[in-house]
Amino acid sequence: MQRRVIVCPLIENQGQYLLCKMADDRGVFPGQWALSGGGVEPGERIEEALRREIREELGPQLALTRITPWTFSDDIRTKTWPDGTRKEVYMIYLIFDCTSANRDIVLNDEFQDYAWVSPGDLKNYDLNAATRQTLTLKGLL
Repeated sequence: MQRRVIVCPLIENQGQYLLCKMADDRGVFPGQWALSGGGVEPGERIEEALRREIREELGPQLALTRITPWTFSDDIRTKTWPDGTRKEVYMIYLIFDCTSANRDIVLNDEFQDYAWVSPGDLKNYDLNAATRQTLTLKGLL
């Protein structure tokens, strides 16, 4: 079974949190709302991976003013790749509290939409299991 270390930012701006809607045809949670983030590449340091993933998925204009390691979790998920291949992956999530100075988002093709959401409205989104677990642990759900 493949193992992936995933860096995952919980990004807050003016009391709202960033959610991204996964593409319908790929990823671990197709079509569901999630936190951004992705895998640490060989030879890459954790914070470097976090900043790279944010640039790749959310665009270079999103400016983070704070990055603080918060918690971790793990589970086994089935991932779908763009070519339709599906595999079980042991996922280790490293989750960071982040604050952004702006809301300048440019999504890549991994996501189809995004929203800045107040804590009271998070329950209204079709959150994937990992995001639901993270937000519950944080006391936001």
